[in-house]
Amino acid sequence: MKKKITRAGASARKQKGLIIVNTGDGKGKTSAALGVALRASGYGMKVLMIQFFKGKWKYGELRSAPKLQTFEILPMGKGFTWESDDIEIDKSMVRAAWVEARKRILSGDYAVVILDEINYALSYGYLPVDDVVDCLKTKPQMLHVILTGRDAKPEIIEVADLVTEMREVKHPFAQGISAQKGIEF
Repeated sequence: MKKKITRAGASARKQKGLIIVNTGDGKGKTSAALGVALRASGYGMKVLMIQFFKGKWKYGELRSAPKLQTFEILPMGKGFTWESDDIEIDKSMVRAAWVEARKRILSGDYAVVILDEINYALSYGYLPVDDVVDCLKTKPQMLHVILTGRDAKPEIIEVADLVTEMREVKHPFAQGISAQKGIEF
């Protein structure tokens, strides 16, 4: 009688909500998170994306999300911090976004929560890293949380299950090509 061949350790593998970090100086951090959102929505999983800086204009993902019944986006910023007239307003908006994010993470209402560009908020010192780490450590067991943005803090990387660093090899901006609808926004 032939023995059935299975993946090594398949029966011992466990499931858990992952903490995923998309960081680095290359393009694609938010795009990768949106790919997970699309995939999860395809399975009927409830997905939330909180955007810590975006909110000044209506870009592609804000147009697409309402077409997916299980995907919600909350833009809670007003644009690029380096264009700000008042950094204190930006810091206040980031803190308000974090209060909302923490509430939603701990609610148990979602399968996936994306914290878009939170790594910038942490690297700029707008939020205490320990608060975010503590929240990630106490999140619902099966909740997947994705953190995007450059300069992920070591404490965030340490608590993560999956870290991907996007590295710029070549970018159209260097060739004088501006951001394009449907690709960058």
